[in-house]
Amino acid sequence: MVQKKPSINLAERVMARLSADIRGGRLAPGARLPTEQALTSELGVSRTVVREAVAALRADGLVVTRRGSGAYVADPAAGPFRIAAPRAAALRDILDVMELRLAIEVEAAAFAAERASRKQVAAIRKAWRSIDSALRRGEGAVAEDFAFHRAIAEATGNRQFPGFLAYLGSHVIPRQSVRLSVDTPAERRAYLRRIQAEHARIMAAIGAGDASEARRAMREHLTRSLDRYRTLAGGKRNGRR
Repeated sequence: MVQKKPSINLAERVMARLSADIRGGRLAPGARLPTEQALTSELGVSRTVVREAVAALRADGLVVTRRGSGAYVADPAAGPFRIAAPRAAALRDILDVMELRLAIEVEAAAFAAERASRKQVAAIRKAWRSIDSALRRGEGAVAEDFAFHRAIAEATGNRQFPGFLAYLGSHVIPRQSVRLSVDTPAERRAYLRRIQAEHARIMAAIGAGDASEARRAMREHLTRSLDRYRTLAGGKRNGRR
């Protein structure tokens, strides 16, 4: 059976095209993005790819969506400071962001376990299910992963935590910026499933109101990702691809 290729690379290309149009002034602040139908026709991609690209642009603060109306270019003057998107080769930048997240999100998970309302716990579960659905479709689930961590931040009851993630943008998810050529499709699927299992542990701890377990689960989740990219960075320094 021929495996369906993930849409993430196509989504990145669509995102790069729209981002270039926005940053280059071809799409001015307040301008409406082309419709899904127009983009699928012009770029030769599926609606799923277009939606994933727009979701990533929205998470990064470049566009805003209006229910029933579409997506519009955000006003850059109204947006917060963001860490620049790391280049694929700039693994040091990714490691810096991961360490910053480790310092903040571990305690955010503990606060969420102590303070989350039923509605907020439900929102975390909904975000987790969205990741699961994206993975079943063969997608990278970058925007969904970001939404999961954002839902946890919202559940702290402290508006500075979700604000912090908004400042960073969707580039807090390293796999959006780094492609590991040594990974086979099977290894990549296994890696994403492992991450989703780690998410499930965090979600269960928050739902149970167990702050200590939520703290441990988030720390292990982020530390494993950090170790993965530290290993990759070490390999690049030693001349490995």
